[in-house]
Amino acid sequence: MGILDIFFRNKSKDVAKQRLTMVLAYERRGLAPNFIESLRDDLIAVFSKYYQFDVNNIEVELKKENSAEELWISIPLKNN
Repeated sequence: MGILDIFFRNKSKDVAKQRLTMVLAYERRGLAPNFIESLRDDLIAVFSKYYQFDVNNIEVELKKENSAEELWISIPLKNN
């Protein structure tokens, strides 16, 4: 942590605002609040059958850019 990180770190109000925005996005789309976690768990179960995938680093996010929302999934390959 550098000296300037004090000025640029997320404040609790910003984190709370981001979480509330995500909850509202889920409700508008008719998604359960734990949708992302459930989807991630399902992906881990499926991809853990294949040794090529790094299931510990699977990422699932609901992103909003401009006026579009997208489901973003990252399933990395293991380094061999």
